[in-house]
Amino acid sequence: QVQLVESGGGLVQAGGSLRLSCAASGSIFTMVSMGWYRQDPGKKRELVATITTPGSTNYANSVNGRFTISRDNDKNTVYLQMNSLKPEDTAVYYCNALFERVTTTVRRYEYWGQGTQVTVSS
Repeated sequence: QVQLVESGGGLVQAGGSLRLSCAASGSIFTMVSMGWYRQDPGKKRELVATITTPGSTNYANSVNGRFTISRDNDKNTVYLQMNSLKPEDTAVYYCNALFERVTTTVRRYEYWGQGTQVTVSS
């Protein structure tokens, strides 16, 4: 069973920094990408940043230039360094991992962490 274990959320003042970590374990398939999404109550879950196994990154416009995603492939761990935090960054942040199994067809498997709360006070 795949597990994604997140850590690093908390309360910070506007302008401050936090670092989120997410470690994936339990899959026997090839990891395609890992990333972070966030969700406010009553809103849709939205992409924050993703990173593929070769290292290509993608950021939401709202965090580009402030957040940095990175990963340690040996440890199947992804990090999100969040700087210059704003109150509008307040949300539950979810780790996401996408795995792939290639035989005669390609099947993909997506997993989510339990979420970690990030609160930015003004």
